[in-house]
Amino acid sequence: MTTKTYIIPNISCGHCVNTIQNELSDLEGVQTIIANQETKQATVSFEPPATEEKIKALLAEINYPVAA
Repeated sequence: MTTKTYIIPNISCGHCVNTIQNELSDLEGVQTIIANQETKQATVSFEPPATEEKIKALLAEINYPVAA
């Protein structure tokens, strides 16, 4: 299993946290998601078929793009 932390500048409230956690939990292979509005980060644990590229693409699609 892989665990990555992503900086997501658009996290500004509890709704943002819930949206990110709910959307990512639907991605096959994602095990856990911990999003934090204060640090503007999301830590995601995943295994195949989930990939870092798929996670970043989904976050961008729901208007929470990962900072470079």
